[in-house]
Amino acid sequence: MAELVPQELRVLVAVAETGGFSAAAVRLGITQSAVSHSVRGSEAKVGAVLFTRGRAGASPTPAGERAVALGRRILRLYEVLGAEARAAGRPDGGGSGRPEPLGGVLRVAAFRSAALHLLPPALERLAALHPGIRPEVRVVRELGAGTAGEVAAGRADLAVATLGAPGDVPSEGLPPGLLSGELTREAYCLVHPAGHPDPKGLPLLDWDENCGSYTRDWWRAQDWIPRATVKAEDDAMVLTMVGRGLGMAILPELSLREATDAVEIAGLGPEGPVRRVGYVTTPELAASLAVRALIRELRAERG
Repeated sequence: MAELVPQELRVLVAVAETGGFSAAAVRLGITQSAVSHSVRGSEAKVGAVLFTRGRAGASPTPAGERAVALGRRILRLYEVLGAEARAAGRPDGGGSGRPEPLGGVLRVAAFRSAALHLLPPALERLAALHPGIRPEVRVVRELGAGTAGEVAAGRADLAVATLGAPGDVPSEGLPPGLLSGELTREAYCLVHPAGHPDPKGLPLLDWDENCGSYTRDWWRAQDWIPRATVKAEDDAMVLTMVGRGLGMAILPELSLREATDAVEIAGLGPEGPVRRVGYVTTPELAASLAVRALIRELRAERG
């Protein structure tokens, strides 16, 4: 089977992201017929239909989604190749004894509380060591594919993600072919209005990023936890509503770092749920100098 060349991959990615051949042509600065010809050639090489065509534009088939995701990842390796080679060629910074400063864009996806509390100190230290690195951080909700899905799709080099329960296989629940490592563990706690005499008797305020969590097994075993009366899209919103006396909630520790005196926080005991938070990246980018440098700083933050 003939291999796809970088320009063919760029065309596939552009069509997927713009939703049509004409828009992709504008983005790439080529003609629509050139885009169409390239896609047909790629489909012939791959041996599968990659896009459905219609009046509304073009959308990836399952085969196309996989091809586009891998295409993004391959193109990203082309982008980092030069910076990686230059840094590897000067390992001691010209005899100074310090690592050669790295440069270029480093794309990071993180859920909201990790972006607020885990990433900034690590990025601050990374900037001091490697001022040429330009982090691009996107906040992604931990629903569906979540932050790890951004890495699988080639839109992020590294994700700060929920890894699951203690004792889980490290890669369990992740898209196939990704690598992960634990950074921290955070216990879930009961948060309720300060001074309330019966916090467990309050209505439950829930946050929909808890929905896919393994903590639901623990929740179902607790007869004191009622069905949620309010569900919000943001953990900070839940925390604010608790402070207003509208109910109680069960949230992980990172979310509770923003708690004010309007709320009180209580532990759930040794059998309470614990969430593992870690990094996720691809095998190829795990070996890159910039990603390795960020992982070191994230681990230093844990220590």
